[in-house]
This record gives sequence, C-alpha cells and structure tokens, in this order.
Amino acid sequence: MIVLLLGSGGREHALAWKLAQSERLTKLFAAPGNPGIAQHAECVDLDPAHLESVLAFAREENVGLVVIGPEAPLVAGLADLLRENGILTFGPNQAAAQLEGSKGFTKDLCRREDIPTAAYGRFTNAGAAKAALDSFGVPVVIKADGLAAGKGVVIAESRREAENAIDDMFGGTFGAAGAEVVVEEFLTGEEASFFALTDGTTVVPLGSAQDHKRVGDGDTGPNTGGMGAYSPAPVLTPELEARAMKEIVEPTVRAMAAAGIPYSGVLYAGLMLTADGPKLIEYNARFGDPECQVLMLRLEEDLITLMLAVAEGRLAELAPPSLSPNTALTVVMAAKGYPGTPAKGGAIRRIEEAEAKGAKIFHAGTAMSQGGWLIANGGRVLNVTTLGKDIAEARETAYAAVDELDFASGFCRRDIGWRELARQRNASAPAALDG
Repeated sequence: MIVLLLGSGGREHALAWKLAQSERLTKLFAAPGNPGIAQHAECVDLDPAHLESVLAFAREENVGLVVIGPEAPLVAGLADLLRENGILTFGPNQAAAQLEGSKGFTKDLCRREDIPTAAYGRFTNAGAAKAALDSFGVPVVIKADGLAAGKGVVIAESRREAENAIDDMFGGTFGAAGAEVVVEEFLTGEEASFFALTDGTTVVPLGSAQDHKRVGDGDTGPNTGGMGAYSPAPVLTPELEARAMKEIVEPTVRAMAAAGIPYSGVLYAGLMLTADGPKLIEYNARFGDPECQVLMLRLEEDLITLMLAVAEGRLAELAPPSLSPNTALTVVMAAKGYPGTPAKGGAIRRIEEAEAKGAKIFHAGTAMSQGGWLIANGGRVLNVTTLGKDIAEARETAYAAVDELDFASGFCRRDIGWRELARQRNASAPAALDG
C-alpha cells in the first residue's frame, strides 16, 4: 500500500518510523517531512495547507491511505476533500475536528451530554468576558476559542492577569483564534493525556501519557507545546481510565454520531484528575506531540492495519491494540529562546552516538544546511525517546543520550518524569513510627 503522511514535526517522524515497519507498506511519502522522516519516507515539497494540491498528489501517486498529522489541515477540511474523492484518510472531517478547532463547541457538547468538565462561559467581546470573572474567582482559565498552536491558554492567578489575557486575545494576539474567548473554572488535580481510536461507531482505548508543558524544571516558566512526556501514566489508573472512557470519550463519540458528524481517527482527551474523578480539559483531533512519540515506541501493532480499520469503519473487527507494558519516555531538545523566538541554524551532531546509548531520536524541527549538516530549524528540535522496564530506567537512558548529543544552541528540561518518580519514592519510603 502507498501511504502519504502529512506533517513535518516530531509527531510525524514517530508516525513515519512506525508506518515504515509495516509489511503492508510498499511506499511512504511524507509532505513536507524533515531530515529524520527522510530516513523512512520520500519527502515531497507539498504544503498540507494547500488542500487541492494534496488531493492532486494523492491521485497522481495512487495513494491508498492519507495520514493527516497536524490539526490545521483537519480543521480546514482536508479529510472531507480526500474522502469525497474516494481516498481513505486517517483523521476526522472538518465538522468533527471542531472538537479541537473550537473550545466553545466542545464545552457546549459537554454541557448537553453531561460530560464532566469545568464550568465555563463563551464570549465574543472583552466587556462581557471581564464581567463574568466575578462568578469564577481566581485562579481562572482564559482560552482563545480557536487553534493557537497550543499557546492560546492562560491560567490567570489574579483579576488583572485575567483581564489582560482577555484584552490580548480580543486584541489579536492569537489572530482569528481569539475572536471568541472561553472563560473556565480552574480545576485542581493532576493532568493526564488519554488516547482512543474510533471509526465513528466503535471506540477503543489506545494508551495514556503525561506531558510536561512548562519550559523549566519543576514545571516553571511559560507554557510550551510540550517539553517531554512518558507513557503509560500510572496516575491514570485502570479504574480512572475506565471512567474516562465511560463518562467522557464514549459519550462524545455517540453524541457526534447522533449529530450526523461522526468522528473518525484518534481522539486525544486532555484530562484533569480531580477529587471527583476525571474531567475533560480539552480534546485534540490528532496525536499529541510529544505524546505520540512515546505511544509509538510502545505500540506493538501494525500501525497501517489499525489506521485502515479506522478509515474503513472496521475497528470492531480488530482486537484492542496492544502496547508494551514497559515505560517510554521522551525528552524534548529545544532551541534557545523557545517558547519565544528560537535560535535557528545551530549545528546538531552525534545523533548516531546518542542513539547508540539506547534512544530513538525523532526530528521535530530540523533541516539540512547548504553545507550538508543537520541544523535546528524550529523551537522544539529533537525528541530523545527511550523504552525501559520502568520510568527510572527510561529516564536514565534518555539523559545519557541527551548528554551524548552535540547541540550547543539547544537545551532541555532535566526532570522529565519527576512527578511519577516522586510518587514512587514516597510510596517506597518507610512509614514513620509512633512514639
């Protein structure tokens, strides 16, 4: 089968790496790809935002399956165009992708279906949004309604900070994404990511992960697209995962189907594990980044077989996907300046030596220089990803590989997995004696 993978980041490199392992694959194209993806696919100069060009290429190359990595082409309706022309596609149609493309759409669905989530309000002007702050108190969460590359969320610790965030969003900081703003109750608990596959009718769990959004050690500094992750997330226990499926994911899939906009693809639920159980923070309509990297390292199934079953509406015919019981962990190497303006052009060397330490390094923001060497070409540059018998082993291997890299203009967090390791240390500490 000929497969076209759309995207150019670490998520897409992980998908390309896994797709290339399938015996069903005859040819893998990637558009536009990156130097890491080029190890597994033929990269083509094709912009996923140019929907008609993607369709023309798929027809010309007799592509049997298109895998859409990033969210923007989904929200733009690429999956609709491909399906209308008889091309199997992994990823939801435009109307279904509103689960990510509009936070207000998702919140309204939760309200209708009694899906546990934070209390909220939707606003189209700053005055009304600020007036609503009285009923939320602080801290409070301010969100741009549309796609904002993972940066359109502010957790405001004061009234002034909340009002400034509202002004920024309506003032155009996030472009069209801030034309509407959602104000949300702040939820207390620990976050976890949960992934499910669905063909619009059948829905099966895929796996869990825990991301690290803040740029600095100890979860300090501004939010980013993600500085590292590990899978599975033990904090999302089997009991809590079952509740998330029953109370959040399955009702969502049923509701979308009942509304005539069935959701097909991977559904990524960002959860807050509160004292009352899991509550939905937001949905993503695609694999997370860097969560995809750790999921692909654990996945023991043929990825093309899974994606075809989703695309053809045959998911019920397959057994639930099998993942390794081991722990996968990824450390993001970012360019200095990220999440602000990253320093591009820095040389990256010793990839092979780092991988010899036991890591798989996925390229997230790389390019080849005119001189023929690998350079940084984005904010998040590399994903140093490992598999170990437990989180401690996976982390030790990952940082050994990080230390082997020669990337002078890069940096990383040195504490990925710290919450889980702290839990394990506390659980193994001897109990204090009375008296």
